[in-house]
Amino acid sequence: MTEREKIIQNYIEAYNQFDTDKMIADFDESVVFENIQNGEINLTLNGIKEFTAQAEKAKEYFSARKQIITSFIHDEITAIIDIDYYAVLAMDFPNGLKAGQELKMRGKSIFQFLDDKIVKLTDMS
Repeated sequence: MTEREKIIQNYIEAYNQFDTDKMIADFDESVVFENIQNGEINLTLNGIKEFTAQAEKAKEYFSARKQIITSFIHDEITAIIDIDYYAVLAMDFPNGLKAGQELKMRGKSIFQFLDDKIVKLTDMS
């Protein structure tokens, strides 16, 4: 396993455990996060403080969640992972989703690195 794969695995394990501090352990202070759904950016966060605040808030949305890495692709600065995603909602949402409802989907996360720190993370579903 490469160093980047270890860093990404650490992030995924932390996400699955709702452990925000461990999630950001390998983030650069100026990390940029983007979430893309159906080809549209619906969330952009700039800096570790914004990411941490959103990650803490997101803990309230799920009673369980799990990402499983199904593939890794690397180049000099980027690692792309395909994931299987499972979650159980902890609350009702305005779009009609209800507490207790299960979500299952496939997605992709793109990690960009500089000096073994994550400088950009893009989640796509």
